[in-house]
Parts: sequence; C-alpha cells; structure tokens
Amino acid sequence: MTNQKTQGSINDGRGKLEEAVGKVSGDRREEAKGKVRQVQGHAQKGLGNVQDAARRDEGQPPTA
Repeated sequence: MTNQKTQGSINDGRGKLEEAVGKVSGDRREEAKGKVRQVQGHAQKGLGNVQDAARRDEGQPPTA
C-alpha cells in the first residue's frame, strides 16, 4: 500500500467526521470542509492505486 492510499484513507475518514460534526452543529462551513476533504481523500487513494499499478507493471515488456 502506498503512502498516497494511506493518506487518502485518513483524509476520507477525517472528512466524514468533519461533515458529521458540521451537520450536528448546524455549521455548514464545517460540513462543506468535510465534503471537500473526502473528495481529496478519494483522489489520493486513486493516485495510490495508479502508483501501485505502475510498480506492478515495472519490468514487464510493453504490450501492443
């Protein structure tokens, strides 16, 4: 697992928590911050998946 995937999971979880706190407290700004952090986390996890795939494919001959 790459560092990006780990950081992405952390950001996703933190975003979910921030969103929930924002909903409970009625703080729309906190809720929005949580949603943005979740998107960031998903993007980081996606980047980590790409990095993992690139590492797996290193050293293999290119396909036509």
